[in-house]
Amino acid sequence: MRQLPSAADVYQTRPERASFSARFFPSLNFYLHFLAVVLKAGFRAKRGRYDDEQWVRSSFTILKALEGIGIRFEITGMDHIRTLREPCVLIANHMSVLETVILPCVIQPVKKTTFIVKESLLYYPVFGHVMRSRDPIAVGRKNPRQDLKTVLEGGTERLNKGISIIAFPQTTRTFSFDPAQFNTIGVKLARKADVPVIPVALLTDAWQNGKHLKDFGKIDTSRTVHFAFGEPIRIRGRGDAEHRAIIDFITANLNKWKTERREDRHSQAGIRQFPGISAPRRNA
Repeated sequence: MRQLPSAADVYQTRPERASFSARFFPSLNFYLHFLAVVLKAGFRAKRGRYDDEQWVRSSFTILKALEGIGIRFEITGMDHIRTLREPCVLIANHMSVLETVILPCVIQPVKKTTFIVKESLLYYPVFGHVMRSRDPIAVGRKNPRQDLKTVLEGGTERLNKGISIIAFPQTTRTFSFDPAQFNTIGVKLARKADVPVIPVALLTDAWQNGKHLKDFGKIDTSRTVHFAFGEPIRIRGRGDAEHRAIIDFITANLNKWKTERREDRHSQAGIRQFPGISAPRRNA
């Protein structure tokens, strides 16, 4: 297995020329690889032969498949996870399927982890077997009070065993970040279990939502995928200030990345208009 994203503080995709089929049919090329990985993982999980190492391997294979069609990754702040000597709650915004399938190969090698997920994911064909094998905390999203109880009890139990929790406090995946829709369930869990939180900012709109099947949309190879992990935050008091700090971290990174993307597009447009002018390439 090639170097995992968790091996250093910063991970960046190495420039490689995509194959003919990947350049002209990127989404089709990727989904063929993706479905093969999911089918293999589901087969193993159904038979009880899908462990942590297999999970990381599947996730990393999907990352390499995305890179193989031209997607670029930039992951920063891994030292904040690596140097933390206790489990934590990782609190992130939620944009697409991409983070769900890529985060395992980023986090699991250095800190055993699982997700808080929608209960319905456990009953997906094939993928449900994989999800259940990871012992996630499943919530129904119909009764907020019951969901909170499930997260606090199940999350504390896992954290006490040394298993970190990945939480997406937004009610659904969305490309826009609305702090008003970003609940405090991760902060409440960290406070109850007396563990730190790590804020995680994600820009993963390279994997778009589909019109008919939400999980299978266009893969936009012009967009760089960004993950940024912040410094651990210990919850004090009710956690209001810490919740605000997490939102500020996510907002600041999203604004920075989107500004860089706009600047890069303007730069590339200028190069096309005036071919004799060269400009440095920036990640989009």
